[in-house]
Amino acid sequence: MMFQWCCDDLTENVGSVVANVLLRQRSTRFAAPRSFFPAINNPAMTTEYDYLFKLLLIGDSGVGKSCLLLRFADDSYLDSYISTIGVDFKIRTVEQDGKTIKLQIWDTAGQERFRTITSSYYRGAHGIIVVYDVTDQESFKNVKQWLSEIDRYASENVNKLLVGNKCDLVQNKVVSTEAAKAYADEIGIPFMEASAKEATNVEQAFMAMAASIKNRMASQPSMSKSRPPTVNIRGQPVQQSGGCCSSS
Repeated sequence: MMFQWCCDDLTENVGSVVANVLLRQRSTRFAAPRSFFPAINNPAMTTEYDYLFKLLLIGDSGVGKSCLLLRFADDSYLDSYISTIGVDFKIRTVEQDGKTIKLQIWDTAGQERFRTITSSYYRGAHGIIVVYDVTDQESFKNVKQWLSEIDRYASENVNKLLVGNKCDLVQNKVVSTEAAKAYADEIGIPFMEASAKEATNVEQAFMAMAASIKNRMASQPSMSKSRPPTVNIRGQPVQQSGGCCSSS
């Protein structure tokens, strides 16, 4: 009898523990903080937009791609920015001609040093900014190789822009503005020089890219005014249920 009583008591205690654990799990599940649902509590994440464009930054390591991204997305600059291995992106929403454009800007984050950028990085890109360092002749020479990568992996009608970064380093400049512009004109893509450090032409570069993509999208048959209002998501027009530049 004593053994049976102990077993019954043990079974009861185990059952009580299990019940308490389940109760705590259920309480935790249904007592999630409001911040757990960012899409509901953060108006910025539920804001509607007319276009969503995927932009890429490519170019040799050290030319300042991440710095350009940080300057445009966060209006910040770090002299000792440390690259990480992988792919990173930032989002910024802008207004152009009465249209809301959401820019998803991808940075290789160091992958280019190991030539590990694959076709998946280019897939679905609407615009690609090729960056070189005006103080590094080799980075400018390699622009041709990066353009070959675009031809190989990106869509045929992707918008391109050539940007010479670090134009604030006038004394160290080895790639002249004239030479870079002549090359850009030769291959038929827009060009400008910029400085992520001094925020020179950074805003202009991304906004010009957004404008050129928007104009291309608007000229496509699928964006005809005779069609119902659409929201452009990842380059594909979706029916709503209710209803680059150069410098010398």
